[in-house]
Amino acid sequence: MKRHIMLGILVGWVASFNVAAQELASPSGPVILSVSGKITHFNMGNEAHFDREMLLALEQRKTLTHTPWHDGQVRFEGPLGRSLLEAVGASGTSMRVVALDDYAATVPVADFLDHNVILAMSQDGKPLKVRDHGPLFIIYPFDEEPGLLNEETLTRSVWQVKAIEIR
Repeated sequence: MKRHIMLGILVGWVASFNVAAQELASPSGPVILSVSGKITHFNMGNEAHFDREMLLALEQRKTLTHTPWHDGQVRFEGPLGRSLLEAVGASGTSMRVVALDDYAATVPVADFLDHNVILAMSQDGKPLKVRDHGPLFIIYPFDEEPGLLNEETLTRSVWQVKAIEIR
């Protein structure tokens, strides 16, 4: 009988630990990205808000690539798009990505899952500022996957990203 009680307590404790481990921390600095829509992890109402430190805590990647907006090859760094999707528990098939100037593009979730797309936070080691396409810039690995360098993908390369809605 005591074993069953102890086992029940242990199972309950493990279950509560797993739920807590999936909760999203709250930002302590200025929010630079909000994610909404079909997500299961929230920290502000029905949205997930991220500050710079929270984004830096996600799996990071460096991408060396040429873009139509820069001279020569540029080194971008930031969290992998798929890491962000995992952090918010995304379940949709598309994303509406919105920039600071309210430009919006529809990006398939598959782009973040199938390619090493990053939310660039720095360029050549310097944090991206608004005048440099920051604070976040969706960067595809164009040099690694030349087939991605096309008009459709370029319209998905949103800079000055402020919000993502998972649909």
